[in-house]
Amino acid sequence: MPVSDRKPAAKNMSKETSIDTSLINELAKLLTKTDLTEIEVEKGDLRIRVARTISVAAPQTVHVAAPATATAVVAPPPKPVVTSGPGTGKIDSSHPGAVASPMVGTAYRRPSPDAKAFVEVGSVVKAGEKILLIEAMKTFNEIVAPRAGTVTAVLVEDGQPVEYGEALIVIE
Repeated sequence: MPVSDRKPAAKNMSKETSIDTSLINELAKLLTKTDLTEIEVEKGDLRIRVARTISVAAPQTVHVAAPATATAVVAPPPKPVVTSGPGTGKIDSSHPGAVASPMVGTAYRRPSPDAKAFVEVGSVVKAGEKILLIEAMKTFNEIVAPRAGTVTAVLVEDGQPVEYGEALIVIE
């Protein structure tokens, strides 16, 4: 068919709402395809935000009754790696110099396995300087220094899972 004989494609827009539902459907498909949880598009006065929640099944706990003669061997929980000098006791996110994790994910101290770490104990950092990466849902998120100072403790190892609010690094 010649180009001039083609009819323009219908936009599937309601005059009352002026929302392009086909665009919303395409954005929803894109969320699923890319494993994103949220996407927002803005054009002029129109802004469309499509979000989905991902439910993660909680690990199931199975209670098994053991014979009276059995003894349980329990491994101690992993301790945070503190590579600072004085006061290397347990540091939590309430510490005034602690940089807390903004999300759940896997912390990486270096940009690639063969590269050197972003920061070490004794490194002087500026506000906004990249200090870690946290991988969450196949996306690497840069963690930057919230203030200038000297790194006095590194509380995570490369590739260690971290929780929201967990202290990662101390900058004083």
